[in-house]
Amino acid sequence: MPDAEMTALLQAVLDEVCADIPAWDTTTRERIAARLRDVARSGRSSVDELKQAGRGALIRAPTMWP
Repeated sequence: MPDAEMTALLQAVLDEVCADIPAWDTTTRERIAARLRDVARSGRSSVDELKQAGRGALIRAPTMWP
């Protein structure tokens, strides 16, 4: 389980990356949060690495169209 400092960092990055996502779009926000957790667990926890991973998850978010 992440410590309080890491939790706060992950939340801040999530909020920044999701700033333009509508509040009702919880699926996208959850997808980005999961990616941030995965990156943090792998030991990459700098702000820049987390932001890059979060933005990457946003860009590559799946859609219902092929």
